[in-house]
Amino acid sequence: MRRTPTTPAEVDAWLTVLRRRGHLHRAERGPDGSWTVRRHRDSPPWTLHRPTLAMDWIEDIVWDIRPSDTDTSR
Repeated sequence: MRRTPTTPAEVDAWLTVLRRRGHLHRAERGPDGSWTVRRHRDSPPWTLHRPTLAMDWIEDIVWDIRPSDTDTSR
């Protein structure tokens, strides 16, 4: 369990890594501090309004890609 709140910078870092590795099609930060993300080009956009909700969404993505991402195994 976390002892510190999630920061917007942490969410930005995770979204950047997921996008650069091809697990996320698009991620944009809005002027109100929310993020609009698309997992695939043809998927509907999701709006993540708070950093904690964004991290929950990111966690779901990481769990989805974890078993199939064998390049990072030891």
